[in-house]
Amino acid sequence: MPSSTIRSISITVSDEDGAAAAAAPARRPRAGRRKAAARGLGQRAARLLARWWPVLLLLPAVALLLFEASRLRGSPPAPAAHASSLGRLEPTTRLVRGVREPCLKLVSPKSLANLVFPEGTKHDFVVKRITYKSDDDDYDTFHSEANSTYLLQHAEATRFNLFTGFQTPAEREDSFKVNETVNVHCGFYSDNGGFKISEEDKRYMRTCKVVVSTCAFGGGDDLYQPIGMANSSFDRVCYTAFWDEVTLSTQEAEGKVIGDNGMIGRWRIVVVKSLPFVDQRLNGKIPKMLTHRLFPEARYSIWVDSKYQFRRDPIAVLEALLWRTNSTFAISEHGARSNIYDEGKAIVQKHKATPEEVEVQLTQYHQDGMPGVKRLYGLKALAEASIIVRELTPAPNHFMCAWFNEVVRFTSRDQLSFPYVLWRMNMPGMSMFPVCSRRDLVNSLGHTRKVKPLTQTKPESSAS
Repeated sequence: MPSSTIRSISITVSDEDGAAAAAAPARRPRAGRRKAAARGLGQRAARLLARWWPVLLLLPAVALLLFEASRLRGSPPAPAAHASSLGRLEPTTRLVRGVREPCLKLVSPKSLANLVFPEGTKHDFVVKRITYKSDDDDYDTFHSEANSTYLLQHAEATRFNLFTGFQTPAEREDSFKVNETVNVHCGFYSDNGGFKISEEDKRYMRTCKVVVSTCAFGGGDDLYQPIGMANSSFDRVCYTAFWDEVTLSTQEAEGKVIGDNGMIGRWRIVVVKSLPFVDQRLNGKIPKMLTHRLFPEARYSIWVDSKYQFRRDPIAVLEALLWRTNSTFAISEHGARSNIYDEGKAIVQKHKATPEEVEVQLTQYHQDGMPGVKRLYGLKALAEASIIVRELTPAPNHFMCAWFNEVVRFTSRDQLSFPYVLWRMNMPGMSMFPVCSRRDLVNSLGHTRKVKPLTQTKPESSAS
C-alpha cells in the first residue's frame, strides 16, 4: 500500500481517537493511549512491509538455496546414471491381462544343457547359394579405360571404394532379385580395400559356430562383460569385440589390457587396421552387417551394440527368437515410430544426418515405389537395429549384403534403409520382437565417450 494512503488513514484515526478521549471517563485516557500506540506500531510495520516486501519474499528462497548447497557439499558425488544398470540380471516384465509376465521366456539352464541345434528351418528358401563380387572377377571391367573414367567422375559422389566394390545402379537393382544363386557386392571386394585382421585372429574366428559380436571404433564405448550365460554354453559361444588402434590405446590407458590369449574377460579382442571409411559409423556396419564374411564357419550370430551389456544366455536367445518361432532373422521393433518417412524426419531433427542426404535417400525410395505404410508383410515397418539375431545362411546373408550396400550408398542410419530392403526382398523367416524383449536382453549403459573421426592422408576412392 502507498505511504500517502497510510498517512491519510493515520490522520483520520488520530482525530477520532482524540474525540473519543474527550468524551471518555477519567479512567480511559491511558487505555486510549495504549491503543493509539499499538495502531502507530501497526502503521509503521505496514509502511516497512510496503517498502521491503520484495526482499522478504526473496529471503526464504535464498535460505533454501544455501541449505541445498550445503547439503550437496556434504554428500558424496552421485554415481553415473547408468551405473545401477551394470550387472543387473532380473528379468524385464510386462502386464498381460492383469498378470505380470517376463518379456522374454527362456528355457531353463537344465533344458539348455540338453538342447540340440536344429537341422534348419521349414522355410523353402529360393536362395540356395550366394557368391560375392571381387576385383578378381571384375578385373577386365574394373581396369578398362571407360570404367576408370566413370569411377573418377563419381569419386566424390558416394562412399563406394575398394572395400565395397563399385556397385552401379543396374547392379543395385539386380542385387534385390531373389534367385537360387546370387552374386552380389558384400564388402571385402579387394585385398587393398582395408579392414585388415591378423592371421591369428582369422584362425580363431574360423573356429566359431555361435558368435556374439560388438565393436567400438574411434575410442568409443567401454567393453562390458557379458553375464547370464549358463555353464553349458561356455564352450559353444565366441564373444568377439572389434576395436581399432584408437580404441585399443584408449582402453589400455584405462587399464584394460588384452591378455596373452587375446582376451579381456570373456571377449576376444580383434584389432582391425586400415579401416576403409572416414565415417566411423560406417566402419561399424562391417562387423554388424557382414558377420557371415568375418566368421565363414559360424552358423548363428547375435549382434549387440557397444552401449549395451549382454545379459542372457546366447543359446537360450537363439532358441527363443529363432528356433521356437521358426525364424532365421530376428530384430527389435522400433519403439517410437513405424513409418520410414517419419523416421527420416526424426533423423534430421536429431541431427543424425543432413537434410540433403536424407532427402536424396527418401526421394529415391519414393521413386522406387516404397510405400509409407506402418506394416510390411505382417511386420512393423520400422526396426531398431541395435540387436540382431540371425542364421548365417544364404538368404539372411543376401539380405545383409543388400542392406549394407544401401547404407554405403546413402546415409549411415541403417534404420532408414532396413524397411526398404525388407520391402524389396520379402525374405521368409524374418521376425521382429517387441521393445520389451530387447530390454530384457541387455542392460543399457549409454555411450561412454565421443568417437574420434578417422583421419586419412588420402580421400576415399569412390564411385556411384
